[in-house]
Amino acid sequence: MFAVRSVASKSYLSLIKHRALSVGLLHSSGNCYGAKVAVVLSGCGVYDGTEIHEASAILVHLSRGGADTQMYAPNIFQMHVIDHSKGQPAEKESRNVLSESARIARGNIADLAQLNASNHDAVIFPGGFGAAKNLSTFAVDGKDCKVNHDVDRVLKDFHKAGKPIGLCCISPVLAAKVLPGVEVTVGHEEEEGGKWPYAGTAQAITALGAKHCVKEVTEVHVDQKNKVVTSPAFMCETKLHLIFDGIGAMVKEVLRLSGK
Repeated sequence: MFAVRSVASKSYLSLIKHRALSVGLLHSSGNCYGAKVAVVLSGCGVYDGTEIHEASAILVHLSRGGADTQMYAPNIFQMHVIDHSKGQPAEKESRNVLSESARIARGNIADLAQLNASNHDAVIFPGGFGAAKNLSTFAVDGKDCKVNHDVDRVLKDFHKAGKPIGLCCISPVLAAKVLPGVEVTVGHEEEEGGKWPYAGTAQAITALGAKHCVKEVTEVHVDQKNKVVTSPAFMCETKLHLIFDGIGAMVKEVLRLSGK
């Protein structure tokens, strides 16, 4: 019996090793006719990185839409590390954004510095506080924030190429900072008893010179001129499936604008 278990264990380990070596093949849709979409992550975890549910929803809807997806993240250290069980910073701990994002990507991720707009039909940025802490300094500096140089480059390159850009939750602030006059949504402009706890972001977006458009959590705003598609996602305190629906609508519009 021990010998059988040992062989089975070795077979399992061989399978894991094989999958690890071929990890680049695990996340492709396999549809060569689909849109090639870059997804930019900012870590792993809502309070100091990418909102995991948003990233998952984006990947599911891209897969359903036949897209070929590649994930990227900047090779930098996080602003800080949050203990998500306490909602407090973890003292004397540091983590790398690229390494943490690889958890969501199941290892299939590349340095954001390697992202070239000419190799993709569209780009999507999930939310999570990482967009405001690691991809920019918005969480600290508000309208006076700075945007990571590769994030700035990617947004400008896709915009210049006329390729669609999707952003959800807090990440529309990146476009508001980088693309003058862009139209975006982060949901409602009033907290409404806590339903929209981050409603103040709308005023910051206006201060950045962008136009904010009020939308429900299941809706998107499409800036046809700039090909920027945004959805509120977790800016709203609501049921998870409604957030997934809104993200699905965003992905659908991004794919439509890509022409694929």
